Amino acid sequence: MKSMNRAKMSWRRAVSTAVLLLCFATWASSLVAQVSSYGDKQAGQRSDKPPDILNGVGIAQHLNQQLPLGLTFKDDMGKPVQLSSYFGKRPVILALVYYQCPMLCSEELNGLTGALQMVNFVPGKDFDVLVVSIDPSEGTNLAAAKKRTYLKRYGHPETYNGWHFMTGTQENIDALTKAVGFGYVKIPAPDGTLTQFAHASSIQIVTPEGRLAQYYMGVEYSPKDLRLGLVEASANRIGSPVDNILTYCYHYDPQTNKHSLIVARVVQVGGFTTVVLLGGFMFVMFRRDVRRAHHLDGE
Repeated sequence: MKSMNRAKMSWRRAVSTAVLLLCFATWASSLVAQVSSYGDKQAGQRSDKPPDILNGVGIAQHLNQQLPLGLTFKDDMGKPVQLSSYFGKRPVILALVYYQCPMLCSEELNGLTGALQMVNFVPGKDFDVLVVSIDPSEGTNLAAAKKRTYLKRYGHPETYNGWHFMTGTQENIDALTKAVGFGYVKIPAPDGTLTQFAHASSIQIVTPEGRLAQYYMGVEYSPKDLRLGLVEASANRIGSPVDNILTYCYHYDPQTNKHSLIVARVVQVGGFTTVVLLGGFMFVMFRRDVRRAHHLDGE
């Protein structure tokens, strides 16, 4: 009888542990799916040498560089605004993207928004978010739509005045990207209808004076580092260079999405593998605890 009770208790412990692991695995898989879901992005072929099209594409970290604050862009309401309007009081997080980007730009803004949700600073009060399109053909409607999307994703509509989505002329875009060190190349789209750009992904923290204080590469950002960067920049302190590990965006085929389908299937296979491993874990744990219970009863 004692053996049966011990076996039941062991079984409950094994099940509880397995359930916790399954919840964790499901959560982790959902994060992977968010980053690599079908139709959202794709993984290019691996190669030790970057494609020729990426020549001239990258991020040069111009720390302490003064941004040209006299440049004028249109805000998400179509109003011409000088960059200087967003500086002078608090630091600014700057993101250079284009709104119709089929892959990387959305991931970059998703990563930024997710990190800011875990930073106890308030946009419009403690800092501003400034997103500027590198595509001069994009207009106010696209900028306004992106602002609605990310303000909703952030979950705090009261911070509306802290988010700024801008569009501008080629001349002003070139002046800003040159100051930031943001190298990109315009490329023809596979379907011949959508303008695309080869570019890398990063966000920049800028001091209230308009000087580049910190670069963060990639599409995922540490909330702790982001908070520290804002604190340092608010005091007009300049950070240190970071590892220039770049994430590129340069190709998308809306007619096939072959690479995206492969990523989606990998996620599905990963979920199946997790279930099999958890089943095996539960079986092994149950057998071990039953044997231990029998051994204790025999003593």
